[in-house]
Amino acid sequence: MSMSAKRWIFFFFALLVVPVRLFTRRSKTISRLVVFQMAKLGDMVCTTPVFRAIKRALPESHLSVVGNAINKDVLRGNGDIDDYLAFDGIFSMFRKLSAKKIEVAVLVGPDLTSLTSAYLAGIPFIVVPRIEGGYSPFESLPYRLLRSLPGITVVPHRIGQYAPREYLRTLEPLGIKAEDTTKHLAVSEDAERAVVDFLAAHGIPTGALLVGISPSAGNKIKKWEEKNFAQLALQLKNNHGATIIVVGGRGDRKEVENFFQHLPSDPMFINASEKLNIEELKALIKKMNLFVAVDTGPIYIAEAFGVPTVDIVGPMDEKEQPPQGKQHRVITPPGSRIPQLHIMNARKYDEKEAKRQVESISVSMVYKACKELLLCN
Repeated sequence: MSMSAKRWIFFFFALLVVPVRLFTRRSKTISRLVVFQMAKLGDMVCTTPVFRAIKRALPESHLSVVGNAINKDVLRGNGDIDDYLAFDGIFSMFRKLSAKKIEVAVLVGPDLTSLTSAYLAGIPFIVVPRIEGGYSPFESLPYRLLRSLPGITVVPHRIGQYAPREYLRTLEPLGIKAEDTTKHLAVSEDAERAVVDFLAAHGIPTGALLVGISPSAGNKIKKWEEKNFAQLALQLKNNHGATIIVVGGRGDRKEVENFFQHLPSDPMFINASEKLNIEELKALIKKMNLFVAVDTGPIYIAEAFGVPTVDIVGPMDEKEQPPQGKQHRVITPPGSRIPQLHIMNARKYDEKEAKRQVESISVSMVYKACKELLLCN
């Protein structure tokens, strides 16, 4: 069955409960909420300010989060969340949500499956985004029709604006106005001990200068060449005495292998890819002095732990999500350009132009930013 057909089936199932929802009344008080974030790791980290804003405004409330299975580990230990539900299908999810008697659902991104689950669960008050200022493939016709049904409040999400702040806008219909976009993650003591053992096993002394590199990306069109990362690693080792630690997952194996093929054998180049679980990856990144990557999930883990970052954005819109602040650098292609990828649209773009933009970023541009941060911190 095609995705388009599934979308219409979800929509028609939701229509079946419209007569019941016409008599559903919103509670005057809010005690149980759910936030849906079905996107990838980096987007989930950038949603953590929403969880903190809810708990500051409603400290006695019970907050559930729905997302993919991997992000459950990313958020493990986050004190703003009471429970995490790994999405396992619309009908399973709406039964779980119904049992929790949730009063408010918030979707930080447009997603038909999330909206259908919340609607079928009978949640009285649902807040969803409407994309403004550009196109998003997530805003399918069934999604747009469904969000016009009773019990749903729509707020704008503006393409080209800082996404974590746009996520916070979804709380305004609840009377929660927040500006703080600080990211929040936690690590367990067991993970911290495992990372200490990992570093000791590689002969890395306490106080060593640690630079993390992630040479891949979930969306391969954003990928910077592995040979560029290797040249950067050599300069950081030779000029600053840095130990380079490479991180990645199973899907990054090819890029990691290519990266090491461009380097001499040296104990100061450490391959941590696929060696750690998510909890341990968080603990490892937390210990780093600098983290360098294209605009991908681990760089937001680094930001959440206050680690300086260099974000090679390539074809991404640099205004929408990259880390902000004095200890972060965002490397954009030289000259004028039109960003090809956005947080809400990373599917339809000019592939040739996107590739040109990332390839136009030189090693010297990235090294300069790394050097500035290493000398400042």
